[in-house]
Amino acid sequence: MNEEILKISAKSNPNAIAGAIAGQINERGKSELRAIGAGSINQAIKAIVIARGFLTPTGIDIVCVPSFTKVELDGEERTGMKLIVKVEK
Repeated sequence: MNEEILKISAKSNPNAIAGAIAGQINERGKSELRAIGAGSINQAIKAIVIARGFLTPTGIDIVCVPSFTKVELDGEERTGMKLIVKVEK
């Protein structure tokens, strides 16, 4: 199964990301986001909160599991955040 990783920037629209997260949760039970920098992490967290608002009324509650990840950007290795969003069991 080819999982799409949502790459978040500081200019990403949290509502659009939330819709993508909700779609992935409904389709396969989890979503993965990657963000580098404070602005992009802020947008990602907002999107997760909005997605939770979309999903909770349907009986689905989600949790977020954050971790660090190495990402190559413009030929440089950077540390980013990997946010796994999944259905709470």
